Amino acid sequence: MPDSSSSQRMAGQVCIVTGAASGIGRAIARTLAAQGATVVVADVTTEVIEGGAPTAEVIAAEGGRAVFIATDVARTEQVDALVDQAVARFGRLDVLVNNACIRHARPLLELEEADWLRVLDVNLGGVYRCCRAAVRQMLRQAPVDEVRGRIVNLSSQHGLIAAPGDLAYGTSKAGTAYLTRQVAADYAAQQIVCNAVAPGKIQTGAGGRAIDPVVMERAERRTPWPRLGRPDDVARAVLFLASSEARFITGTELMVDGGWMAA
Repeated sequence: MPDSSSSQRMAGQVCIVTGAASGIGRAIARTLAAQGATVVVADVTTEVIEGGAPTAEVIAAEGGRAVFIATDVARTEQVDALVDQAVARFGRLDVLVNNACIRHARPLLELEEADWLRVLDVNLGGVYRCCRAAVRQMLRQAPVDEVRGRIVNLSSQHGLIAAPGDLAYGTSKAGTAYLTRQVAADYAAQQIVCNAVAPGKIQTGAGGRAIDPVVMERAERRTPWPRLGRPDDVARAVLFLASSEARFITGTELMVDGGWMAA
C-alpha cells in the first residue's frame, strides 16, 4: 500500500505511466497518486496480472485521482493521442514514466526475426515514441521550479549485463539506457529532465519464466540483499526522480537491484 502520510511531493502534477495495469507500473502509478499526482494509467488492458481491481479504480478507492487511457506504445497514433488526451483533460504533462515492456526469452539462434522486432518495437520503440510525444508537449510548457517536464524510463540491470537466453529484452533495455542519456543531453538546455531506473529481480506476482526455479536461484544467488525486490522498491525510486527533490540530476541510471551490480 503506498504511503500517503508524508507531505504530497507530487501535488498538482500530471503524470503518465505506461504499462500501469500490473506489476511495477501499477505500483508506480499508485505511489505517484498517493503523493498527490493526477495519474494517467496507460496500457493495452485494465486486467491485472497479479489480480485485483484495475489500477485506476484502486487509486480512486485510495483517495487519489486517475484515469485509464488504452494505449499500445507500439502504435504512434495511440501514443500521440495519449499525450494529447492527457493535456486536453488536465492542462499539461509534468511527468512521463516509460514502463511498458514485453519479453520473449530466447537466445540468438532460437529467436525469430518477427519476435526480435516485436520486442524492440514495444520496449525500445515505445520509449522513443512516448519520449518524443512528451518532449513535444513539454517544450510548449512554461517551466515550474526550473523544469518543463520530467521523464523516467525503466531500464534494467540486464541492459548492462547478459540476460541469459533473453537477447531481445536485454538489447532493448541497453537501448533504453542510451536513449535516456541522449534525450537528457539534447534537451537539458530546454529544462527537460530524463533519467532511468534499472530494477534488478523484482517479484511482481507474474508467473511463467519470472518464477522459474533456475531464474529464481540465480537471482537469489546474485542479490546481496537478504530478499529480492518488490514493485514498491522501484516505485519509490521513480518517485524520487519524478519529484523536485531530484534537483540537478539528469541522464543518470539509478540501480534498484539490492546490490546485484555491486557484487
